[in-house]
Amino acid sequence: MRAAQVDVAIIGAGTAGLAAYRAARAAGAAAMLIEGGAYGTTCARVGCMPSKLLIAAADAAYAVETAPSFGVHCDGVLRIDGRAVMDRVRRERDRFVALVLRDVERIPETDRLRGHAAFMDDHTLEVGGHTRVIARTAVIATGSRPTRADSFEALGDRLIVNDGVFDWQDLPRSVAVIGPGIIGLELGQALHRLGVHVAILGRGGRVGPISDPEIRAYSIAAFKQEFTLEPDAHIADVRRDGDRVAIHRTAPDGAKQVETFDYVLVSNGRTPNVQGIGLEKTSVKLDAKGLPLYDPVTGQTLNADESGGNGSPVFIAGDAGNFIPLLHEAADEGRIAGKNAARVALGEPVIAGLRRAPIGGVFTDLQICIVGSGFRSLQPGSFATGQVNFEDQGRARILLRNKGLLNVYAEMATGRFLGAEMLAPGGEHLAHLLAWALQSRMTVEQMLEMPYYHPVLEEGLRTALHDVSVKLRAARRVGSEPKKRAKAEAEDNRSINALA
Repeated sequence: MRAAQVDVAIIGAGTAGLAAYRAARAAGAAAMLIEGGAYGTTCARVGCMPSKLLIAAADAAYAVETAPSFGVHCDGVLRIDGRAVMDRVRRERDRFVALVLRDVERIPETDRLRGHAAFMDDHTLEVGGHTRVIARTAVIATGSRPTRADSFEALGDRLIVNDGVFDWQDLPRSVAVIGPGIIGLELGQALHRLGVHVAILGRGGRVGPISDPEIRAYSIAAFKQEFTLEPDAHIADVRRDGDRVAIHRTAPDGAKQVETFDYVLVSNGRTPNVQGIGLEKTSVKLDAKGLPLYDPVTGQTLNADESGGNGSPVFIAGDAGNFIPLLHEAADEGRIAGKNAARVALGEPVIAGLRRAPIGGVFTDLQICIVGSGFRSLQPGSFATGQVNFEDQGRARILLRNKGLLNVYAEMATGRFLGAEMLAPGGEHLAHLLAWALQSRMTVEQMLEMPYYHPVLEEGLRTALHDVSVKLRAARRVGSEPKKRAKAEAEDNRSINALA
């Protein structure tokens, strides 16, 4: 077994690992990138990009299907070529992966090592049974994998997780999606719009990342108008039935149902890849689930041995840390962990990295977006809510996308914007504006001073901000005059909404 010495060893060459490598090198440390699987990020291979390719095909089909509502008619019947759809998904997916591989190949071969890595102690890694790496510090960037439920294993090849969808040669006739989370909703709606019979079944009533009860209720009602969605399905049995799968469940009205599907797509989230890498041989402090405890501001894991200080020489980034499993967060975490791992390796203290305002989205149509830590994080009585319903919003009606609900939250004492939850047309763009306002610590009044063109969807955002502004002022009013002013502003706002 050969030996290698390095300042920073980085386990995993995905988004977080690549960012950590570049940050460590930029900080002046010698770094080695270790990968036990295929090069290429989760996003490019099985995540963000192939799923958006499938959604883009679904959007095209939906546009043709709804064109008659504009008085635009196509001769003949809409025909979806499933093989052509999946062929484009795979081709473009492979192109995105190739771009990632090109970036990896630019890294000097002396800084790359192939093989499964496992800790022998805090500073020693055994890689692939062929190399022992001695490192001053290490970064765990091993990503995540789909969570599989053992209860479905008997379904054999009729069971699929989201990673396998993009290897389909053709579209199936029917799919039952277990789990109305982000991935389940995105893939489920896309498959439905591409002509696949879809039922999305959950447990507990949750839908995506939504925690605001109003937004959740509106979303469930909106999606149910398009496809079968049971967020709290009562499934009695799931069993193989020849080449199909039979699902026995109780309908919302109490009726017993048996329905068969070509596939069961289990979408129960993802699990960090931290098992089997020897964490038990390190000083890293683990939680009850065996996941490393760490400081998300520095990326440094906590030390189980308090005599060794608060932090260990091991850092973590990306989906392996299970903090905010999103690509842009993984890139930020990789930069933070890589820089601080280099600093510790070179004898310097860790420093706080830039953590941006939280923003998350689900690329359904309409889009679910969360800005900030969500409704669940707010203290009752400490905030006010402003709302806009897009059903009568001008631009949304022009586009025939006039559905959706947006709630914005503001701190009662200061008027500072705290975040938002929404199901909205153009939600990805509205969410970015709101995330910038949140990171800038803007008040609602400052946000209302910004320009709003006409007619645009952003005027709906202004309506919600006006709504919460009136509520904030009403809560602070003393005497009748401020009350009259709040009433007058509400009337002005209604006049604006009539046009916006």
